[in-house]
Amino acid sequence: MMRVLTNRFTQTAILLSMLVLLSFQNFSHARWREQIRNLTFDYYNILKPYEAGNDVVIIDIDEASLAHNDLGQWPWSRTKLADLVDQLKKFGARVITFDMVFSEPDRTSPRYLVDVIGDSAGVAQADLVRETLMTLPDNDQLFGDAIERAGNVVTGFSLTNEETRGSPRLKASIRGKQIDKYVPNLEGVAANIPKIVRHAAGNGSFFVSSDTDGVIRRVPMIVAHKRHDGTITSIYPSLPLESIRVLWNEPSMSVELDEPWLAKLDPERFGMRGIKLGNRKKLIPTNPKGEFLVYFAKPQKDWYVSALSVMNGTVDPARIKDKIVIVGTSAVGLKDIRSTPLDPFRPGVEVHLNIIDQILTKTFLHRPVDAIGGEAVSIFVVGGIILLLSLFTGALVQLFFVICLIIAAFSLGWYAFTEHGLLIDVLYPSISVLLIFVVSAVLSYLRSEEERRRVRQAFGLYISPDFMDELTRDPEKLVLGGETRDLTVMFTDIRNFTSISESMSPEALIQLMNEFLTPMSDLVMDNRGTIDKYMGDAMMAFWNAPLEDKDHARHACIAAMKMNKSLKPINQKLLAMAEAERRPAILLKAGIGVNTGPASVGNMGSKQRFAYSALGDSVNLASRLEGQTRNYGCSILIGAETQRQVPDFATLELDLIRVKGKNDAVKIHGLLGNELYRKQKFFAPWYDAHSEMIAHYRKQDFDRAEKRLKDCLELSGGRLRFFYTLYEKRIEMLRAEPPDKNWNGIYDALTK
Repeated sequence: MMRVLTNRFTQTAILLSMLVLLSFQNFSHARWREQIRNLTFDYYNILKPYEAGNDVVIIDIDEASLAHNDLGQWPWSRTKLADLVDQLKKFGARVITFDMVFSEPDRTSPRYLVDVIGDSAGVAQADLVRETLMTLPDNDQLFGDAIERAGNVVTGFSLTNEETRGSPRLKASIRGKQIDKYVPNLEGVAANIPKIVRHAAGNGSFFVSSDTDGVIRRVPMIVAHKRHDGTITSIYPSLPLESIRVLWNEPSMSVELDEPWLAKLDPERFGMRGIKLGNRKKLIPTNPKGEFLVYFAKPQKDWYVSALSVMNGTVDPARIKDKIVIVGTSAVGLKDIRSTPLDPFRPGVEVHLNIIDQILTKTFLHRPVDAIGGEAVSIFVVGGIILLLSLFTGALVQLFFVICLIIAAFSLGWYAFTEHGLLIDVLYPSISVLLIFVVSAVLSYLRSEEERRRVRQAFGLYISPDFMDELTRDPEKLVLGGETRDLTVMFTDIRNFTSISESMSPEALIQLMNEFLTPMSDLVMDNRGTIDKYMGDAMMAFWNAPLEDKDHARHACIAAMKMNKSLKPINQKLLAMAEAERRPAILLKAGIGVNTGPASVGNMGSKQRFAYSALGDSVNLASRLEGQTRNYGCSILIGAETQRQVPDFATLELDLIRVKGKNDAVKIHGLLGNELYRKQKFFAPWYDAHSEMIAHYRKQDFDRAEKRLKDCLELSGGRLRFFYTLYEKRIEMLRAEPPDKNWNGIYDALTK
């Protein structure tokens, strides 16, 4: 599967398929696609809200109005609403629009009180009262008369998807062919009673549809009412559109449509273009579904005028004169809460205000089909350029190109919105282009990794994995040469290997060596080391090359300590084999030498064959230390510099020796354990006694040295007994043949 996926032809096919799919998805109406569009346009609106004018105000039935004794709780009597209409007309309102529906008669009208009065004895003049009430005017009639006197009232009705009987009264004629194919078709209606709507100057729907996330961004300007059998009764304008028609005193309106053949091709994108009122040339643009794209302004307190101040005459007449007034409510429990891009909780009456104000100021948002097509083309073109760039440039150049294009796209989109009201979705094309780049980069990476994997398979068995990684990242390092840096070098060797090999067959010996070297190698690499070479039963490794490791001495010491523990399962197997063959068991013991110092490291050898290795005096000393482990009875010997870099580990200075092949003496230390071992109670007194023993020995104070040596044996619990026995013999020899006065304790190692 990976070989197919990393094939260049397969990758090109994948990227081209993505390119075509992402381009065509720009035309999709899927929910996720709409959400991306909406996110883009919402942020346009958020970053630069619409600046509303002052030609529209809301007559607010607020908490103060409801709390006033003369007005009281909602619903108010229609006589009070009649007074409100009279007052608004008196203050010079150009249009009075009601964002509410009066679908039922006023139950406080006098004729409804007649049924309440009974014939009980407590009501002696009941008949007279009933006759008097019947002579009083009906509240709904009084409200209708006020509407007639004003001559500029627009009533509203509600359309729903629930089937009901009756139809709203149509006040304006709407011209256009087959409009119902493009606009919402709704069966249910909550219409005003005839007494109220009869003399209204306009009657509009306040049907508002929200997007899938509940946010209002588009409002239908035209709606169709149909019967349950599917026949259309009438086409109606929206409440804001009807308010504008009454304001401009136009008797009719016409719907402008796209070409019919385009509508048949794609009714989602080709339908309505807009609405013209009367003979006016100016088009109120809509989307193909007849929806007005609302550009929301930040809510303002100046939009609201308390109905109480209008009723009691205290309002500033300038707040009402020559304006469109919308009668609505902000009272808790009454207001129609709507979610907008600027605020998730706003009174629905503000939606009507924003639409009316936009039409008055001729501030429209446009989302033409050309913009949608341009977005798709940009995805295809830019994505194609990225594919071409991937053949000649690296990922960084492509990323820089993509980032520059995305910045340019957002700048263009912002300019189009702020200067022309044009809605261009720059987010989806940017995501698409970025996705193409990411997939292209990932596929290129997979292809490169596959090539590197093949190189690793070919050479990984001969050089260290870390160096293999660095080599595949930088093939130029595949040349002769090196550098000097501080390394920690380790040599390991199996004790009594000759005796072990004599007791085993060649096959069993090879298997034993594999079982020994495998965990040893794992420990080196697990602790960030590099294996240099295997030499029969021995191994050389080093730290801090090819990759830098600040704690190279510590990691080398940790690996060394774990190596001795890893021999236990191998020795258990050897013991079982010896018991089965009824012969003495020869168990594995490893000697380990570790030293830190400068060394030359790099590719060494000939032009025909070379290896990554290390050379230098510090490397030779590590080898000598490994050889001395058998002489001192300590499985791990480390150099002075190594000991200096692990001061918290349990170490003891063992000797000052001049190894074979060197003129200068060096201190050697035994590595006994980690920092937890050093913190054990017995170690501190043992360490002090041991240090004093070494100091007395080098000062030729052999009596005190011998005394402290015995203390060491007791305090150590028998540890390093071979080492202390060695010093007992040395002291005996030095007493028999005292050294000269300039002797400082240096021991000349005669063997490697």
